[in-house]
Order: sequence, then structure tokens, then C-alpha cells
Amino acid sequence: MQTNLVLTVIGDDKPGLVESLSRVIADNGGNWEESSMSQLAGKFAGILRVSVASEQSNALVAELQKLSDDLRLVIEQANTLESSEPPRTVRLNLVGNDRPGIVREISHALALLSVNVEQLNTECSPAPMSSDLLFRTRATLKVPRDLALDVLQEELERLADDLIVEIRIEEATQ
Repeated sequence: MQTNLVLTVIGDDKPGLVESLSRVIADNGGNWEESSMSQLAGKFAGILRVSVASEQSNALVAELQKLSDDLRLVIEQANTLESSEPPRTVRLNLVGNDRPGIVREISHALALLSVNVEQLNTECSPAPMSSDLLFRTRATLKVPRDLALDVLQEELERLADDLIVEIRIEEATQ
């Protein structure tokens, strides 16, 4: 039987962090399944999912914890329960003038509609032809099957007027 572990990691950015993490995982029978990692303000931060034989799980966790000199780790065992009716996957792209509260407003609207944010990437960059900052986000959303996409689009467009943003929603192709 396999165990899935979800790790969050953070530490001062320097060469070799991913290598040391991947070496410990491989040396202890783990398989690096998926991850999202980046450098932010001089820190290395990431989240990853590792599968490992259940009987090797405790040994892997113990070895990972030895990396605490370079990385702070939080390790959680994940339950992989499958829903009887899986939600639809939708991509959200948003661009607007940067200001505090954009993520809060959008995530609040999504939560009210029982939409789950599966992945979220955001950045601020200068607008073309001006010095204003543009806020950009790309998100992968899990939408309940009984929620019509036009209802989701209308709710987010209502917010778009208040937030001065452009929103595009499209069904994800698997």
C-alpha cells in the first residue's frame, strides 16, 4: 500500500536545496509525484507530493526532518479520497490594476459558490505604456457539476466591475 505525503518547504534560497530534498526522497524509496516551487524575496518556497510504500513512510519522514538546518518542513499524510462525481476543472485568468483586496474578493466569491481553488499563481508587473502595476493571476478551479459556468462567469464579472479587472474563464482540457 502507498502513502502520500504532502510537504511544504521554505528556506534561504541557495543552490542544492532541491537536490538534497530529492536525494532524501529517492534514497528512502519515495517517488516525487508533483510539486510547485519558486524563489520569493530571497526565500525558496514550495509544496510537493511524495508517494512512498507505507512501511517506509516513517523512515522517509525521519530523514526529511534531518534537513532542518537548510529547510523548514511541514509534512502531512494525505488522504486520497475520490468523489463519486468529480468536479469540472476550469481555468481562471485575471488581469487588473493592482490594489489590496483583489484575491480576497475573488476567493470570497468562489467560496460562496463552493468552488475550490486547486492552483493559484499571481504576480505584479508594470503596465505597458504606464508606471502602474498590473495584478495578474492564473488559477485552476474545481467547480461543482451543478454550478453552471455562466453563473460563475456572471458572479465574477459583477466583481470585475468593482475591481477594475478583466476576467476570462474557460473549461480546462484534460
